[in-house]
Amino acid sequence: MPRTRLVQQETYEFRSSVSVQPRDVNYGGHLGNDALIALVGTARALVFHAVGLSELDLGDGRTGIVMTDLAVNYKAEGYLFDELLIETHVGEITRTGFRLFHRVTKGGRLLALVDTGFVAFNYASRRVVPVPRAFVKAVADRIAQGVS
Repeated sequence: MPRTRLVQQETYEFRSSVSVQPRDVNYGGHLGNDALIALVGTARALVFHAVGLSELDLGDGRTGIVMTDLAVNYKAEGYLFDELLIETHVGEITRTGFRLFHRVTKGGRLLALVDTGFVAFNYASRRVVPVPRAFVKAVADRIAQGVS
């Protein structure tokens, strides 16, 4: 099976700083893959918060998200108490979904690229639904403001 090769995005509109904690280090003495995904999940929640939305409300009061896929390319190790910068780009918005692209660095050195796909989901009806216009507008407004 060929390796999945992720590429860095031209821009990342959102930034989150996190510190590697003892719970994030695995038996190999470095940042575990499960912990990296959890840290990226925190960055994702912060992206939604930054635009005044949440993972359970994309702006219409009834639409949340469900992750459909995830890919990671590791480039370097992370260690206990490393300060990581997770930058996020929202892209490839379609009728029913979108992608979040994350770049994880420490001290300017690339640690990992993470690409996640999502569909808009109505938890009451248990169905995939269109991405709310409020979400598209909130993201577009934030992008227009520039990187933060």
